[in-house]
Amino acid sequence: MTTENTNTVRLHRVLRSKPERIYRAFIDPDAMAKWLPPHGFTGKVHHMDAKVGGTYRMSFTNFNTGSSHAFGGKFLELVPNERLRYDDQFEDPNLPGTMITTVELREVFCGTEVNITQEGIPGMIPVEACYMGWQESLELLAKLTEPEIPDQM
Repeated sequence: MTTENTNTVRLHRVLRSKPERIYRAFIDPDAMAKWLPPHGFTGKVHHMDAKVGGTYRMSFTNFNTGSSHAFGGKFLELVPNERLRYDDQFEDPNLPGTMITTVELREVFCGTEVNITQEGIPGMIPVEACYMGWQESLELLAKLTEPEIPDQM
């Protein structure tokens, strides 16, 4: 574990889904509330303006304790179905700094390769816990984007 004030996590997955669905899951408020909160948390998107320079704000609530933490930031780069980059700041003054998250999507023969890098994680957040939370979120992202469900009349 690093002794620096900030940490970085990197994740790699291949999902059985099209890049368009995965990209949309990162910019659709209802989708974000469904897949981003790790196990044991509920999520609420308070605001989302998914355009370069646009902002967002959301919160996670611990289902067991009811305690909540809010965070938000700005969209820095949006390349449809290929790349997203955004920053995050926690509203809790005990978690200072700005995190930068980069999501890269690449279509492969069996779905989409997803690479995520989150930099600048506050030092007081254990990097292992952040990594585990992202793994849980990506499991939920797969469950949202992989099913082929036909429209019903």
